[in-house]
Amino acid sequence: MKRSRPPSRTRSRSRSRSLNVRALLALAVMAASVAIALTMPVRLGLDLRGGTQIVLETKSTETTKADREATDRTVEVLRGRIDALGVAEPTIVRSGENRVVVELPGVQDPKKAADVLGRTAQLTVHSVLGPAENPADAADGKTEAAEDGERVLPDESGQSLRLKAATLTGQDVKGADARFDQQNGAGWTVTVDFKDSGSDRWAQVTGEAACNPAGDPKRRVAIVLDDKIISSPQVDPSVSCGAGITGGSTQITGSFDDAEARELALLIKGGALPVPVETIEQRTIGATLGDEAINAGAWAAVIGTALTALFIIVVYRLMGALATVALLCYGLISYAALAAVGATLTLPGLAGFVLAIGMAVDANVLVFERAREEQAARTRPSTRSALTAGFRSAFSAIADSNITTLIAAALLFFLASGPVKGFGVTLGIGVLASMVSALVITRVLAEFAASRPAVFRRPGITGISTTGPVRDALLRRNPFLMSRPRRWLAASLIVMVVAGSGILVRGLNFGIEFTGGRLIEYSTANQVDPDRARDALADAGFPRAVVQSSGDGDLTVRTEELTDAEAATVTEAVAELGGETEKVRDELIGPSLGEELRRDALIALGLALAAQLAYLAVRFRLLFGTAAVSALAHDVVILVGVFAWLGKPIDGVFLAALLTVIGYSVNDSVVLFDRVRELLGKERKAPFDRLTNDAILQTLPRTVNTGMGAVLILASLAVLADDSLTDFALALLIGVGVGTYSSVFTASPLAIELHDRGTGSRSARRTGGKGRGAGRTGKTDKQVPASRTERQEAL
Repeated sequence: MKRSRPPSRTRSRSRSRSLNVRALLALAVMAASVAIALTMPVRLGLDLRGGTQIVLETKSTETTKADREATDRTVEVLRGRIDALGVAEPTIVRSGENRVVVELPGVQDPKKAADVLGRTAQLTVHSVLGPAENPADAADGKTEAAEDGERVLPDESGQSLRLKAATLTGQDVKGADARFDQQNGAGWTVTVDFKDSGSDRWAQVTGEAACNPAGDPKRRVAIVLDDKIISSPQVDPSVSCGAGITGGSTQITGSFDDAEARELALLIKGGALPVPVETIEQRTIGATLGDEAINAGAWAAVIGTALTALFIIVVYRLMGALATVALLCYGLISYAALAAVGATLTLPGLAGFVLAIGMAVDANVLVFERAREEQAARTRPSTRSALTAGFRSAFSAIADSNITTLIAAALLFFLASGPVKGFGVTLGIGVLASMVSALVITRVLAEFAASRPAVFRRPGITGISTTGPVRDALLRRNPFLMSRPRRWLAASLIVMVVAGSGILVRGLNFGIEFTGGRLIEYSTANQVDPDRARDALADAGFPRAVVQSSGDGDLTVRTEELTDAEAATVTEAVAELGGETEKVRDELIGPSLGEELRRDALIALGLALAAQLAYLAVRFRLLFGTAAVSALAHDVVILVGVFAWLGKPIDGVFLAALLTVIGYSVNDSVVLFDRVRELLGKERKAPFDRLTNDAILQTLPRTVNTGMGAVLILASLAVLADDSLTDFALALLIGVGVGTYSSVFTASPLAIELHDRGTGSRSARRTGGKGRGAGRTGKTDKQVPASRTERQEAL
């Protein structure tokens, strides 16, 4: 007869196999991350390495629609022009149906680049019909083509010429080169080569012109680029009538310098844009500012991570130290993932990378607090079995809270633009990496350590053998916080009204992303008083310019949309006050784009709240989802209102912070309602307000410890990071504080009120909930309810 194996031995072997599988998975992930990190560098955004970003929008004409196909052809033409400019590692991509995003690293003067990119380069060749009968038409800009294609344009000397319809276009051109004609003394010229069909037409047009006597304007041929005659040479007397110039090439002469000749050749060779383009956004970041941003962000990441690691080691001892190792692995995994997907690391993205450390800490804290509960509830506690149960119990809360943050990250990616979109990518990657770090790497390290005999004999060093000071204090006092939920709702309403009144009283200070305009930041040799600069700009013709100090003596000027000439005037006015002046940042947002971004911001906010409601309603029930989303709306109003009172800018970075707060603060509500759902499954007849109160007391240690980790990270960003991230960190600090409060004292009371209205149990709660022990039985006053107190597992 075959003897069966003891169940304890079977469970032990099963756990060992699971540990080995997870260990192999962790090693594989780390090995792949190391290989990617060593071979594939992360691409830095322009706000970190300096350069210029230009967003162009294609415009429809009477003959051509600016659709996806036309925009794709525009991208190819622009790529040829950019390559000829000699910019290292440029990026040019289509965005949406009719936009093109161009990134030019290292280009600090965007004017020339924008001019070259924005010119349609419509090259045409015309026969000259003679002088214009009414020269004022050309002087007044009346250059529209007549029904037969004739038009009037001024030549190089200003004489108005009447031109025949175009005989050749840029599509007939095969190539163009700038050359210096030293032999004939013509200086810089541009040689144009025609295709076969273009060669025949060129011979035709020059042959017709040669039939006119020398000196007659009709003997000239006009070469027009973008409605401007760039050259109108006379056909040489050696060319016979009707024969024309053969050979398929010609030479454009003029008073060109080398740069002008090369630019003209570039435009002709690059070809004409199929549709006109308009610059709707332009950003220039100085290389020095980018280096400072990287250094500041790196220090914030290092110090924030060190403080967070120190905190969790103090609280959770050995398990905290192992979680710190897992956090370092998280950093490597995130970096490798960014490199693998080819994502661009922007300045807000760097902040998202740092913020995701708080997400990883949250998952570890959830597991360790559940393990503490499990171990405290067992008659024969085992550290490893408590950890196993803790990971199993915390999984649903970890998954739900991270999915809500991923929803916010996805909205940022699809609806935001520029660096803020990079924040969404980095945050999403960070959240996924944090789950791998907490659920795989931390678990492997923790279970391996817990199975060591030295740790088994000294469970106190694990950090989960005791319930912790916060939980002990709650056990001693056992407060019934939800005895009067309407009072908490009234307090939340008062805070929301006071904060939200700032929106009506002070108004919102929208950034240029939402209003359109131009923002230029200067670094001056001498510190400039903003009031003096404001007066100087008013005298220079810019009375509505907004001037503010920024950073260490820098000056920020924000105006309506400016031309490059007007921007140069602003720079001169600032230089007169501050001495040597350097432009470290220059952003231009067109009014149409500003209106679009405002609309997208409202859509993103509405979708974020709706998506959270839908997910929570599916995962929990509509009652919990309604309470959680109402608390989120409460948080949004308070955060926006505080920024209104402080006069802080409402811009794209603030939108990123706001959506992150929505995803981050809902985590507390998710963890709380996950515990309420668990207790409802075990104690269906207990009063709902008492169960909610028990869930608050049981999850409060996790809320406190997670909040501390997030505050340490965000405080490091606020103090050490770049100025543009100071407001970002401030918004998140406010959001974390308000979100922690609202999950306990807004979402929970609202859930109780909604439940009571749905079941009509208000009177029962009032009579049955007077004593602190009402609704409890047995020893529940002395012990923290755990999710699996019935299970007895041995090492």
